[in-house]
Amino acid sequence: MEGKKRKIKVLFKIGFLYHKAAFDPLIEIFEEDAGYDVWLSCREERLKYLWIFTHSLERQILERFKKEGHNVTLSEKGFDVVFTGDTVTNPEELGRAIICFVNHGSGIKNIMYRNLARDKKTKYIIFVEGEYREKKLYEKNCLGVSRVFKVGMPKLDPLFKNSFNRENILRSLNFDSGKKTILYAPTYKPTSIFELKEPLFRYTGDYNLLLKLHPYSWYGRYAPHNHHRIFEKMVKKFPHAVLLPKEEYSILPYLHIADTMLTEASSTMFEFLATGKTGIIHTLDSEKLKHSDGTPILDENNRVFLKDAFVHFSDPEKIKDAIEDALAIDEAREKRKEEVKKELFYCLDGNASGRVKKIVEMLLKDDEARNNPVLKKHTDSHRFER
Repeated sequence: MEGKKRKIKVLFKIGFLYHKAAFDPLIEIFEEDAGYDVWLSCREERLKYLWIFTHSLERQILERFKKEGHNVTLSEKGFDVVFTGDTVTNPEELGRAIICFVNHGSGIKNIMYRNLARDKKTKYIIFVEGEYREKKLYEKNCLGVSRVFKVGMPKLDPLFKNSFNRENILRSLNFDSGKKTILYAPTYKPTSIFELKEPLFRYTGDYNLLLKLHPYSWYGRYAPHNHHRIFEKMVKKFPHAVLLPKEEYSILPYLHIADTMLTEASSTMFEFLATGKTGIIHTLDSEKLKHSDGTPILDENNRVFLKDAFVHFSDPEKIKDAIEDALAIDEAREKRKEEVKKELFYCLDGNASGRVKKIVEMLLKDDEARNNPVLKKHTDSHRFER
């Protein structure tokens, strides 16, 4: 009698809690397959307090994952496949694992390319949302031995599978379902928080205002605590506004209910475009936004990125006009949005996670064949190429 086939061990290396949103559809599809042994880790999340002290939240978050029904681990060694939302600090610790890079937020920042360029010796299997990102990766000459596959964005799969109920979500927020909902989703750096914090509330009284801060704006490590304290104070004065708590790591349900979304440089601008609705971009002086080494923070000028697809504005006192413009029907803009969606996304059909799984399975077979001369001749002609 043949021995029982060994399960393939898969790790979702969730550096920060908010990375999990990019992995949720993938976690689900692998956990449903009895051939895989799926585990979650979360090493990087830390709270900074009194400006200098940090406290690890690893065990707290893993306990949350465990209550959700997932297997959790403190060790990241001994896996066949590792999914990561960012480049890995010590890839040698992962052994011979196939390292799958599913970026936690594909936006207009340079950070992904910078990190890959520093680590050209590590082979990442990079899954990207479409042609735009693939071209950027090759233009930046940052791939080294890594490979790229266009699959769409697994994170967005639930939006195209009718996973959310608008009325239920609005009710949970105590929002008026008869009003339009404005979602404000700033990033932490560069941010529009300080420029828009007051006009945002003054000019949105006729709407539901929902605030979803970048997770870094809560924990004090990469952004000051006053990011969240500003809004914690403001929502007490304005009953039409709700600030989502830091525990709400996924923005997807709120992209679903929002009629328009306002940001400046967050990767959520890509995700909102995918919904087909019109977003609003608060423009910044991109030329002044630099890393400490002098390189630009943004890879695109947000004054012109998504031009004619989203509404752009610079004067904080013009927020109301920008919202009204975004909510209005504009046939030329609708056409442009469809054009840009095709440039940015390989496919928006709710099946990106399935495409990732198929590629991973082909790579596993390919890897097995390389280490088994008997199988090699049968699989050489079926390898994935870029």
